[in-house]
Amino acid sequence: MIRRNIQLNEQGQLRHFLTIEGLKRQMLVDILDTAESLSGVTDQSVKKVPLLRGKTIVNLFFEASTRTRTTFELAAKRLSADVLNLNIAASATKKGETLLDTLHNLQAMHCDMFVVRHADSGAAHFIANHVAPHISVVNAGDGSHAHPTQAMLDMFTIRRIKGDFYPLKVAIVGDILHSRVARSQIHALTTLGVTEVRVIGPKTLMPKDVEALGVHVYHDLDEGLKDLDVIIMLRLQNERMQGESLPSEHEYFQLYGLTQERLDKAKPDAIVMHPGPINRGVEIESSVADGPRSVILQQVTHGIAVRMAVMSTCLGSHAEGGV
Repeated sequence: MIRRNIQLNEQGQLRHFLTIEGLKRQMLVDILDTAESLSGVTDQSVKKVPLLRGKTIVNLFFEASTRTRTTFELAAKRLSADVLNLNIAASATKKGETLLDTLHNLQAMHCDMFVVRHADSGAAHFIANHVAPHISVVNAGDGSHAHPTQAMLDMFTIRRIKGDFYPLKVAIVGDILHSRVARSQIHALTTLGVTEVRVIGPKTLMPKDVEALGVHVYHDLDEGLKDLDVIIMLRLQNERMQGESLPSEHEYFQLYGLTQERLDKAKPDAIVMHPGPINRGVEIESSVADGPRSVILQQVTHGIAVRMAVMSTCLGSHAEGGV
């Protein structure tokens, strides 16, 4: 069983960022506030602040990702950290070296943080349980388990546009079963206190007992979209499906694709989000993805400030807490 307090140091400050589950509301608000204070760095002529000068951050991506890895790299560089991108495909782990041996060798190079992306659920927790006390671990997505920084950049985007979380009704639409993003979003939304979280999708792509997470389940998209403030569309996780009965992509779009007509069932000022990459004509039609109510590109922009906030918070706790 995963220890919930592994993310915190002895002073109760954030040391690792592995999952949103178990974190208190104020900690999430503090990350959002820090991201807000860092969001202006992009507008400066010199896009850097010295918060992590002298620190070394290693991107350990065992699973392909362009958007997430790039924004983590940019975020680290804007904090003035040194960044190492490890090419896992050519690394010693592919030559028979164990993951722990690789970690120990990287630790011997006096690294300060590992940003971990892995296809196996729990991989980031495993690494966090085996690193030296001075090293922080940030989960950049593990299997179908969690993607906490994606959820936080989504929360940042929502707060920027909508203000208070409390009055909001939010729906997450699509492949809930295989989505690590959906799990993290649900924990973040409920912790931040939105009025209602809905999950909408076919029964075959809905986790068993998902209602236990505090959400309302809809299998009819038209019904589920009524009175919404925020619509979060998800990508079909085809690479994680193992024979589940799923209609064709064309049929899926007919039942669960977000069209302009369907968007009109939500509130007139409802926003549309998507963690990417987008499958146009499968989850969402182009006129909606590129339309005035879409904030998809804003999510990407906000990802840099949020990841800056998470990294500076984790490494700052070492300095303040003496861990």
